[in-house]
Amino acid sequence: MNENFKTQSNKSAGRNIRAVRHQRNWSQEDVANKLGISIPAFSKIETGITDINLSRLQQIADIFEMSLVQLLSFEEIQDDYQSSHLQDAKRKLEICEAEIVELQRKVIGLYEELRYKNVVAV
Repeated sequence: MNENFKTQSNKSAGRNIRAVRHQRNWSQEDVANKLGISIPAFSKIETGITDINLSRLQQIADIFEMSLVQLLSFEEIQDDYQSSHLQDAKRKLEICEAEIVELQRKVIGLYEELRYKNVVAV
């Protein structure tokens, strides 16, 4: 296997493992204990330093109560989820901006009406 590909795969798997761990508010110690390995050994898995084999990946997926496919595609799922939320937030922001513009028009109209009444009253 190409070394560069293997390194990138290890790093990608490690990022996903870290993301799931953070999502569950677990420490490295929590997961390391469940795996029966040291904290530094688990840290090396998360940083992609250690070549992680399929059985270890399956063990980690089991601890997180997810399938191996879900674990390995977690980052993509998160990106889609975040992208969806960003689009929703953008739509809401656009609606709020339109409401602000409309309120500004009303305020300007009221000021002009007040100014006209003051000019007529003088």
